[in-house]
Amino acid sequence: MKDDETVRQAKRTLDRLGEEGGLSASPVMKSAATSVRDHFAARDADRTDTIEVWGTRIARGLALIAFAGLVVWMIGTIS
Repeated sequence: MKDDETVRQAKRTLDRLGEEGGLSASPVMKSAATSVRDHFAARDADRTDTIEVWGTRIARGLALIAFAGLVVWMIGTIS
């Protein structure tokens, strides 16, 4: 009897959260996107040293291109 009431209360709570948008993954996605953007913008590099900032940006961009090329190459070898 008590278990039935607990289940009904949990369902009501989940329905309410779903209506209010509390079950959305958008805050997590926004945080992840911000983290990736900051990583490729070299926000963690020393801002007073422009060469370090641009070197970090270029290196991370090249690493992304190399990774994409590796994925394409690996997919091509599977086929």
